[in-house]
Amino acid sequence: MGIYLLPLLLGFLFNLASAFTSTFSRRWGEQRGSLATFILRNILGIPVWALGYALAFGTPSPWLWAPRPLTQVLGWIFLAGGGLIIGAALLAIRARAAKPSARDSLVQEGLYARVRHPIHSGMFLELIGLFLLRPTRAVTLACAVGIVWVFIQTRFEEFDLLQRLPDYRPYMARVPRFLPRLRAR
Repeated sequence: MGIYLLPLLLGFLFNLASAFTSTFSRRWGEQRGSLATFILRNILGIPVWALGYALAFGTPSPWLWAPRPLTQVLGWIFLAGGGLIIGAALLAIRARAAKPSARDSLVQEGLYARVRHPIHSGMFLELIGLFLLRPTRAVTLACAVGIVWVFIQTRFEEFDLLQRLPDYRPYMARVPRFLPRLRAR
């Protein structure tokens, strides 16, 4: 197995631990709980798993197929699309993304009116984009692990959001998790 898996999995574990804002806040108080989440997500989680992806991208590994111009263009489209979705979602939730707290309010406008986890939806697109740009065994494995992680992270975050936000349960019933509903006209 590649060395890239170590930072990838370690970063995912730190990120996963950041989904316990309500537990940290009950134990250590709201400010310290929010700070713990901030450190786990933004200092230990995201940068470490991003390093894992950078290492996977640079790891010499057999190609699953030879990259073609079409797959390269599609890869960049998926990366850009995922980045735009993530950027728009982060603008909508602002500081709640970086430093969630027990006093957060539920955002139900913009992308969040259509899907509950647009950041995670954007991550799926970016992982597909990475795979299309560099279809090696290493990148494929890293992206597959990332997709599994997004599903697990989402479940943990929803458990935390149900504890912190009283309006989250009815919101869950109304709004799909990753893909918007297509309405018939």
